[in-house]
Amino acid sequence: MREAQPMTPAGRRIVAAAEELFYNRGITSVGVDLIAEHSGVTKRTLYNQFGSKDHLVATYLAERDQRWRSLVRATVDACDGPVEAVTAPFDALQTWSEANTRGCAFINALAELPDPSHPAHRVAENQKLWLLNLFKELATAAGCSSPATIAAQLLVLHEGALATQPLPLDTLSGSADLARALVRAGTPLQHQGAPSET
Repeated sequence: MREAQPMTPAGRRIVAAAEELFYNRGITSVGVDLIAEHSGVTKRTLYNQFGSKDHLVATYLAERDQRWRSLVRATVDACDGPVEAVTAPFDALQTWSEANTRGCAFINALAELPDPSHPAHRVAENQKLWLLNLFKELATAAGCSSPATIAAQLLVLHEGALATQPLPLDTLSGSADLARALVRAGTPLQHQGAPSET
């Protein structure tokens, strides 16, 4: 991605318009003309701000990623203990999904932009790797016996809930319940707050 520069008010309008259009209509089906029209700027201003559509897509995803990570971290920090914190991203997803009903923007981007060298593809890939690493970090802190294995399982459950979100199914609740069961099964009782055997 291009070196980050302070975003102008016009740049913020462009990103806001791009996010709405890309998320609701798809990245490849939305052109810069439509984004410029929706943001009230000229195409020249758009290119001056972002250089290309590819970099605008990457910026849109990066901004979205920052909001998601902030929500997840706040949800983790609000947990009563380390065991509860392991599945906090599922609680964050419940909150996030109230305003984002068309599935995961990052999964969608990976499907639409399969080239690993695309700047937006890298942003989306890094978002998934960040979540995997966070699950591992939290599982380790909770004393899970196989944190890497549990982290991979939690990521699959989390992403499955996201991928099926547009369907009339309540997969998020079931995924969260299964996630908690996995964590409990892999965590010694003393870490769960239960009395230890004498």
